Amino acid sequence: MTPAARIQAVIELLDEVVSTPRPADTLASLYFRARRYIGSKDRGAINTRFYRVMREYIRLGWWVNHAGAELNARNVVIAALIFDREHTADSLPMMFSGERFAPEELTEAEQDMAAALEGKNLDDVAMPLRERCECPDWAYDALQRALGARFEEELKAMLSPAPLDLRVNTIKATRADILKQLKAEGYDAHEGKISPLSIRVFGRPQLSQHELYQNGFFEIQDEGSQMVALVADAQPGEQVADFCAGAGGKTLALGASMLNKGRIVAMDVLGGRLERAKERFRRAGLHNIETRALTSERDKYVKRAAGKFDLVLVDAPCSGVGTWRRDPDKRWRQLGPGLEALVPLQKSILDSAYRLVRPGGRLVYATCSLLPEENELQVADFIAAHPDFSVEPVSQKLDVDGVGDFLSLTPGRHDTDGFFAAVLRRKEAPLV
Repeated sequence: MTPAARIQAVIELLDEVVSTPRPADTLASLYFRARRYIGSKDRGAINTRFYRVMREYIRLGWWVNHAGAELNARNVVIAALIFDREHTADSLPMMFSGERFAPEELTEAEQDMAAALEGKNLDDVAMPLRERCECPDWAYDALQRALGARFEEELKAMLSPAPLDLRVNTIKATRADILKQLKAEGYDAHEGKISPLSIRVFGRPQLSQHELYQNGFFEIQDEGSQMVALVADAQPGEQVADFCAGAGGKTLALGASMLNKGRIVAMDVLGGRLERAKERFRRAGLHNIETRALTSERDKYVKRAAGKFDLVLVDAPCSGVGTWRRDPDKRWRQLGPGLEALVPLQKSILDSAYRLVRPGGRLVYATCSLLPEENELQVADFIAAHPDFSVEPVSQKLDVDGVGDFLSLTPGRHDTDGFFAAVLRRKEAPLV
């Protein structure tokens, strides 16, 4: 592909994201699947530019509006080319030529906008803090309260691409073994910073095609997500419920922690995701996992299985604030329910799932959010309503900077996605 054709592809992709209520990675996958003629090198270059534009979208939009231009995909990409110093107002017409596969010729208004932006810096002192940090209006006040003096540092840490982390499947190998093989094959691989199972690989290689991945020796999983499973501390022989199992990432980690002994019931209201997860379980060599589709968080099965589980993990649906560096489009468009719907849903899920916990057992509540409304405040409300549960400080098991009663990981402090987890212990049944 020509450089101009790549630019046109980015414009088309961004236009899809702006106009279609589906995740950006899904739309990108569909885009390339419909254009199999685009080779891997071109695909990589397009994706790199596309995700960079999404990480800069709010700032670019501020400048587009500042220049008096219309906020659309074309203008945002033109602004990105100027601010990234890839083109000048004079060189842009060579890319926007209107020739085959190239973007249409620049309009007079687009040329005026490019000229107005030339020589400016993307981060300008006149730009408000919210825009500089790429923070949406709905989360701005809540994040300032939650992060305090760390607000700007944490938000800017989420402007960088997420790293590539692997979780070694200890059923099949040790971290040292996998690390040794990856290094021998030329990968820039290193031990993770906080998870004893993590390997971080630099350079963004396509490891999903690697034979070790295909044969279940490792999973691709953010180090913060790995820590949630480690905090849950599933033991061999226990009865475990993964109440919001989704695609099974944390279920896999729990199963490995249990050494394939005991039982895990992976539950979710999205039965299709559970079905697809079965292949991941098989590949990992885990045979202590069964799946159960729920009609809702109040499914009749919960009442029938009440008090039968040593550990219940609730990885609750949330705003996903902690994953913004991985899913940058979540900063400036809302695909799912907002906080006004999520917070009551989280409460309802907890108020149902806790029934599965046996006396003396553990309920682990987790999100990939940084917002107190979804984290600490949710736990406080649950404890107030259920005094037979108490917080078991995470710091008793884990020595990580900034971790106390709860697991609270942030991109700026820990170089992970943002994750929260609380371990709640149910009181033992009284002797009779």
